[in-house]
Amino acid sequence: MSIEKVREYLQTKGYADKMQEFTVSSATVELAAQALGCEGCRIAKTLSFAVGEKTVLIVAAGDAKIDNSKFKAQFATKARMLPFAEVEEKVGHAAGGVCPFAVNDGVEVYLDESLKRFETVYPAVGSASSAIELTCEELEMLSNPVAWIDVCKIAE
Repeated sequence: MSIEKVREYLQTKGYADKMQEFTVSSATVELAAQALGCEGCRIAKTLSFAVGEKTVLIVAAGDAKIDNSKFKAQFATKARMLPFAEVEEKVGHAAGGVCPFAVNDGVEVYLDESLKRFETVYPAVGSASSAIELTCEELEMLSNPVAWIDVCKIAE
C-alpha cells in the first residue's frame, strides 16, 4: 500500500510520527483543508504530468494553477497531466494520495515557488486520507526535488 511505502521512507528520515491519517477524505484541496482545519492555499498539492517520456510531479500551493506559458518555458512542451488511470502505475501513488515521497524510480519532483509564501504546508503522504505538516525546507529535504521552479499563477 502506498501510505505504508511513504511511512517506511519517512521513518528512515525521522518524520513518520508527523504523519496524520483521517477518517474522512483529503483527496482534494478543499477536502484536505477541511480535514486539517486550515486554509486551502496551505495544502501542498502534487500534480502529475507527462513530459515526453518522463513523469514529472509538481508540488504547488492549493490555490495555485499551472500557468501554461511558464510550464512550456520550463519544460519545452505543453502541460499534459497524466490520465487518471495511469497515475498510480507511473508515480507509485494513486490519484488523491499523490505525494513527492517514495515515488517510483525515474519520477522527477519539482517544487513550485507558490509554496514559499507559507511557514508550513501540508502535502499528502500516499493516501486519499492523509497529510503531513512540513516547512518548505523539510519538504525540500524529504522530496529531494530536481529544483524549485515558477510554473504557477495564484488563482483569483
